[in-house]
Amino acid sequence: MTHAAAKDRRPPALRARDAFAVLAVLLAATLLAAGAARAQDGAQAGAAPRGAIAMHGEPALPDDFDHLPYADPQARKGGRLAIGFLGAFDSLNPFNLKAGSTAQGLNGNVFEPLMTRSLDEPFTLYGLVAKSVETDPDRTYVVFRLDPDARFSDGRPITSEDVRWTFELLKTRGRPQHRAAYSLVKSASTPDAHTIRYDLGDGADRELPLTLALMPVLARHATDLDKFDDPSLAPPLGSGPYRVAEVRPGERLILKRNPDYWAKDKPARRGMYNFDEIDIQYFRDANSLFEAFAAGLLDFREETSPQRWTRAYDFPAMRDGRMKRAALPIGGPKGMEGFVFNLRRPLFDDPRLREALMLAFDFEWINANLYSGLFTRTKSFFDDSELASTGQPASEAERALLEPFPGAVRADVLEGKWAPPVTDGSGQDRANLKRALALLSEAGWRIEDGRLVKDGEPFAFEIMVKDRNQERLALNYAESLARLGVAARVRLVDEVQYQRRRQKFDFDMMIGSWLASPSPGNEQRSRWGSKSADQEASFNLAGVKSPAVDALIDAMLKARSREEFVAAVRAYDRVLLSGFYIVPLFHASQQWTAFSNALSPPAGRPAYGSPTGSATLDLWSRKASERRADGP
Repeated sequence: MTHAAAKDRRPPALRARDAFAVLAVLLAATLLAAGAARAQDGAQAGAAPRGAIAMHGEPALPDDFDHLPYADPQARKGGRLAIGFLGAFDSLNPFNLKAGSTAQGLNGNVFEPLMTRSLDEPFTLYGLVAKSVETDPDRTYVVFRLDPDARFSDGRPITSEDVRWTFELLKTRGRPQHRAAYSLVKSASTPDAHTIRYDLGDGADRELPLTLALMPVLARHATDLDKFDDPSLAPPLGSGPYRVAEVRPGERLILKRNPDYWAKDKPARRGMYNFDEIDIQYFRDANSLFEAFAAGLLDFREETSPQRWTRAYDFPAMRDGRMKRAALPIGGPKGMEGFVFNLRRPLFDDPRLREALMLAFDFEWINANLYSGLFTRTKSFFDDSELASTGQPASEAERALLEPFPGAVRADVLEGKWAPPVTDGSGQDRANLKRALALLSEAGWRIEDGRLVKDGEPFAFEIMVKDRNQERLALNYAESLARLGVAARVRLVDEVQYQRRRQKFDFDMMIGSWLASPSPGNEQRSRWGSKSADQEASFNLAGVKSPAVDALIDAMLKARSREEFVAAVRAYDRVLLSGFYIVPLFHASQQWTAFSNALSPPAGRPAYGSPTGSATLDLWSRKASERRADGP
């Protein structure tokens, strides 16, 4: 008998009863702890691993899908594609702050993400480098399991350590959108060589698992960290279907298909990336680019000039059938393009002034006289889609989201009655100019000796443009502004200078372009979020800092249903329109394309985005019976 038992004077039955009670308590505590552990494991496990993830709802394709609906698994492999881009390049690194001057054609061809997007769905990703994904209903974490077959182009396997290393690199030294999104991750861990787990906190950003899935995977063993922040022309190593074979700085980039590409037979890549070689040539002048195509030195061209589209395609190769052209419908929302005010300049502080300058833009005259009437005035940041707010009053759900921000949306925008101003197209309509002068007067500006002045200072600024088409449009706008007494000087700069000034926000006004996605989300932080306004190289060209904008981006990312999401995007659209941060321009509902008869376009077209697929025609192929003389 122990000393403790010797001192216990209770009857044996009572002692046994109490001992049993203690054991019961201990057993209950053990079971409770085990249950909690199982619950925690269950929370961590979430749904079973799947090969796809959708922002809202379920993926459209089954787990065992064979290929993306718009890709042709029977497409012929082989041949060479020659395409041209306008501008120049001085780097092959698309991931650092200087990426604005990087050569096009690297993402997708050389670098590829963990998962890839289906362009037939608003925002659904399917497995690529990551074979599967899992997350819980609240999206507080995400786990990616890598495909054991995944390889870099040098044959070395892609591991979870490569993924985590890339994540940490881009979070600290990547582009602003990478830094902003990846900084929301609480922790990253690699339980084994093929698994990476991200803990995401409270799951307030429901898009974050998809954002992480779109992260490219860089080769740690082939990346020079000391030079990562600098422009580099060293051929990069990725895991994509192509390798960089030749580089002529600023002029030419040649990609050659990797015959050992690890994913060539994977469902998300079957029927895609069909050319053996892609020759990307750069032209500093739009006319030179067109002449190279007309001479047969290039295989494909996306036309952006209405005048050229309607008047310049009567050349021999087009007449005899060696080339053809087609206007293809563009699916999904149309983005916004416009003259953007740099609010970092105090000159543009007052929204009344910005609205007044918007009123001076005569779209009807410009469209008829410069663009053959082929464009439509853009009235929303998500035009031609269910996400657009214009033409309909705000719903109760939208009003609830906007209630904490009185004054953030104008009454006419809230009721869906606002639209860009319309003129009679004569070029002499003064109605909008009178409205503009009234607004300028309210803002304290006066016409003196033909000049618009305030406190003795004239209203003058510079419009930065990068090519002759932009220059012609800006000069026409400047003439209209001169009728208000505004001195707008148009300055044409080369591509490299343009990108550097844009990245440092060294401009008064420029033409900005914001492509629209059927599922806008995290990218909006870099475009319009307050934190991005002071981040060099962000896409917040206007320098907007608005609590309402920030809150509505959060609402988009928190939305659990498509209905909640649409309400948040429409409310967001109304706030941006009410700020008059840009002078809206116009868009085409079709993509104007011209191409060699030796090319085979895909039979199907994706529901969203460009009908031709990527800029390097990842869905196209070359006919076996056609040959084209190589260009210089």
